[in-house]
Amino acid sequence: MQIHQDYQWLDPKARGASVAMGNFDGVHRGHQSVIDLARTDAPLGIITFEPHPRQFFAPASPAFRLMNAEARANRLARLGVQHLFQLPFDAALAGLTPEGFVTKVLHEGLGISHVVVGADFCFGKGRAGTAQDLTTLCAACGIRTTIAPLVADNGTEISSTNIRRALTEGRPRDAAAMLGHWHRIEGAVLHGEKRGRELGYPTANMSVDGLHLPKLGVYAVLVDILTGPQQGSHHGVASLGVRPMFGENRPNLETFLFDFKGDLYGQHLSVALVDYLRPEMKFDGLDALIAQMDADSAQARAILAAL
Repeated sequence: MQIHQDYQWLDPKARGASVAMGNFDGVHRGHQSVIDLARTDAPLGIITFEPHPRQFFAPASPAFRLMNAEARANRLARLGVQHLFQLPFDAALAGLTPEGFVTKVLHEGLGISHVVVGADFCFGKGRAGTAQDLTTLCAACGIRTTIAPLVADNGTEISSTNIRRALTEGRPRDAAAMLGHWHRIEGAVLHGEKRGRELGYPTANMSVDGLHLPKLGVYAVLVDILTGPQQGSHHGVASLGVRPMFGENRPNLETFLFDFKGDLYGQHLSVALVDYLRPEMKFDGLDALIAQMDADSAQARAILAAL
């Protein structure tokens, strides 16, 4: 998959794509239905924005994203997307009228042949443009438009909001049912304080900055090592939280990979949350902590073996 980050300097070979357009936070089943409608004889593309427009307009608001840009790109690549048009969302783009966006970005800039959006899609300065406005404006430029209906499951709308709620409540399997895949946290392995190594549980530490935080606690996880010489898939157990045994800390994700030996610093992991095991706890001492980690690992192994 090719990633393009500037509609004004586009490789001519990327023009003519049939695209789905939106933020695609989570790339959930509703998003996937939009993407499927963009599958034609033309190359399949995605138009999305980075940062998320909500981050641009309200940078001080609580973190809400289900995916960082890396995780979103990885998921879209798995769906067969050939061109990811990841447009920088800045004051210039935010200031375009609906007419200006269609003319300058979609028609002149990207040269798309077909665009698919959800029925609730809004665009242009002040979110003034509707999906129907997009259809009218694109028709004037010779661009075909498809409006995708919203997707529901047992009467519940599949949305990023409902997925966030499931994760906040410690229900990763319910989130996965709406996503159509496990909820994953992806990124580079960072150097930590290396306490886990001293306890017999070396962990891969990852930042969760900018992401919506699922319920803090311990999870059974599936882990993909995405880069480096030890690429592959593993089972594991992970702690998401602030490590109350060791004072007040910034939230992060610490993952212990079962039956793995090696150095993962700087490599990129994808950690899928499968089941919530328990909340974070403060123990009377390290022996009690280790005993609980042994129990967590045994429980996680049993859960993951049954998948």
